[in-house]
Amino acid sequence: MSINLQIRDLVYFIKVAELGHLGRASEALHISQSALSKCIDRLESAYDAELFERVGRGIRLTDAGQLLRDRSLLIERMLDETHRQTASLGKGLAGTIRVGAAATIAEYLMPRACRLLQEEAPAVVLDLQIGMNDVLHDALRKGLLDIVIGPLGTQDEELIEQPIAGDDVVVVASASHPLAGREVPLQALCDYRWLLSAPSVATRQWLEGVFRSHNLPAPQVAIATSSIAAVPNLLVETGLLSFLSRRNLADPRHGSGLVEIPNPLTTMARRFGVLHRAEGYLSPATRRFIDILQSQDRDLNHS
Repeated sequence: MSINLQIRDLVYFIKVAELGHLGRASEALHISQSALSKCIDRLESAYDAELFERVGRGIRLTDAGQLLRDRSLLIERMLDETHRQTASLGKGLAGTIRVGAAATIAEYLMPRACRLLQEEAPAVVLDLQIGMNDVLHDALRKGLLDIVIGPLGTQDEELIEQPIAGDDVVVVASASHPLAGREVPLQALCDYRWLLSAPSVATRQWLEGVFRSHNLPAPQVAIATSSIAAVPNLLVETGLLSFLSRRNLADPRHGSGLVEIPNPLTTMARRFGVLHRAEGYLSPATRRFIDILQSQDRDLNHS
């Protein structure tokens, strides 16, 4: 089988595996069902294995089919990545940079870095995704993002970390909270309910670990949210405690609405940085953007 034919057949095979039905796949691919059946026959003959088995009116992958589907998806991503790499080398500081960013970075570091990049390389397009670290890291591993900007310390051999700046995460509350501005023992924080991120997020895991290490119950969560932007107003209205970057307290948009509940035990020092895949390709534009981000260290730490 020729290489071109094999790649085309694998693309068709992926669509059949996705839809689990030859008829729907042929409609989606705009080819006849008989042509699609011949494609599957060629693959089964080439790999000497049955790839699908019938289930009711549909079909599903056999074990051999699942293996070929997984490998085919890797090939598809590799071809797409190769196309992007080749195009970026020809364009220089141009093309698209797919960036994932934690909310704190998006608010306090990205705006100036984006302005500097646009001034230097106006042909570059930033495809920016704001999200929680666990979701962004998963997208990065799958090749859906070029870089992620957020807290370091993933301990993942697939990802390389490049430090940018420091940040502290602290317990915060509304200015009208009974504990506002007071340094209180850890035990006292157990008497109040909290607004926290999802259990899979590193900052929440760290905070819960502090309570466990002092033989105290984990914070009582009343609201779990993935939206950092919604937290300040929620805290003011609900009277809950939360665990946020100290930079939120200096944000003029929040006025004097949020205050820190100081305690050395609940102050999490973390480092922000750029993460990318160990085996991934960084275009010239992406590498330049990383340089710009690293140059922001002093500004971020003293803003």
